[in-house]
Amino acid sequence: MLNIVKPDHPDISSDMWIQIDNLINDNRNKPGALIAVLRKSQDVVGYLPSPLMDYISVGLNISKSEVYGVATFYSLFSMTPKGRHTIKVCMGTACYVKGIKETVERISNQYHIGFGETTPDRRYSMESVRCLGACGLAPVVVIGQNTHGDVKADNILNILERYN
Repeated sequence: MLNIVKPDHPDISSDMWIQIDNLINDNRNKPGALIAVLRKSQDVVGYLPSPLMDYISVGLNISKSEVYGVATFYSLFSMTPKGRHTIKVCMGTACYVKGIKETVERISNQYHIGFGETTPDRRYSMESVRCLGACGLAPVVVIGQNTHGDVKADNILNILERYN
């Protein structure tokens, strides 16, 4: 266990702090370990809140600016909470032409989220992507690891309801 005062944060339980302490202890003197510690910490908590990044900074004896610089540079890191299910909506030409805009509107109206946002219950996050490489299935939505093709505004809500 680290001898550092743990910040009080509603999204980080005592069990999570133990896992994070173990990550820091295992990587404290390893050059270049920051990305691994941030990635694994994000896996534990779900995102990287500021108090957690400050804690990692102290634990690894790395400046806060370096920790924040790495966390904001790489797109795999998020400093805002994400939903249990990420909805990736293809906005490429084939999907757009085949009506993905109406599908996005249906999701937005039902769950009150736009791109880059998360529902208050953290069930869903929605992201826009340029291409999913499945133009033959257009319009395409990926939920978690599942690819859904020929998604229409009329069937997107039924698809989403399968994900609790």
